[in-house]
Amino acid sequence: MALPLPSGLVPSEVAFISEMELVTVVPRQRLEPIDLLSGETPALRPPHRAQLPLWLAVLLKKQRRANIVPPPWLHPASLQDIVNYETTIEPAAFSPPPPPPMRSDGRGGARSFGGDHKPGDQLLSPPFLPSCTADAPSGHLPYHWLEVSEALLAHAADDIPSAAEVRTLLRDLQEVRAAKMRGSTTQLQAGDGVVPLRGVGAMELAESRGFVSGVVEGVRKLGASAEATRREEEEERAREGGGDDSEDEMDFQ
Repeated sequence: MALPLPSGLVPSEVAFISEMELVTVVPRQRLEPIDLLSGETPALRPPHRAQLPLWLAVLLKKQRRANIVPPPWLHPASLQDIVNYETTIEPAAFSPPPPPPMRSDGRGGARSFGGDHKPGDQLLSPPFLPSCTADAPSGHLPYHWLEVSEALLAHAADDIPSAAEVRTLLRDLQEVRAAKMRGSTTQLQAGDGVVPLRGVGAMELAESRGFVSGVVEGVRKLGASAEATRREEEEERAREGGGDDSEDEMDFQ
């Protein structure tokens, strides 16, 4: 008999999916395009930069055939700004996700993906935004920020400026955001029934799903118990009220 699968993605599955995130590499050797299920990779020609899936970039890094360019949000200054936002500016909210990429509208302006579009236009939305490349905006954590940062620190720490400081800031940021995830469940107990998750990453959701689901189930049981108690009290009052009316009728007769 097969065991029931947990609802949602588990952390190991989220880590596997994050390896499809595009990162920027600086090749050290020439490499022809490779046909993958996701499409053909660009030809690598040193010293021109290219964008590759994270798993392939890590493989080339291990073989000393390429260096990985860390995304701007992984620099110490950017992480410090995010920590300051999470702890000082908006201590009750998560830092906003990166803005969508912009493209020219043909009239000298720019508009974001997902707005007015024509058939055949490319539409992007999280978690499929190129938010881990060298062109990604700083000061914003992408959907797979935790998984990508851990992979880069584990396999390409020499390519990250001030890697030790980055590790410290990431640990502080993870603790702050984990505390916010636990604290957000108080809104369920208050009766709102909604937990704001804007800006929360994939791994944070996977790791907190069990805790939040347990809180939701507990609140549901408490609500059901309170509702059952209320109905019993109403039925008891109705019976008492009916008994008083019968006595009054007997006295009148």
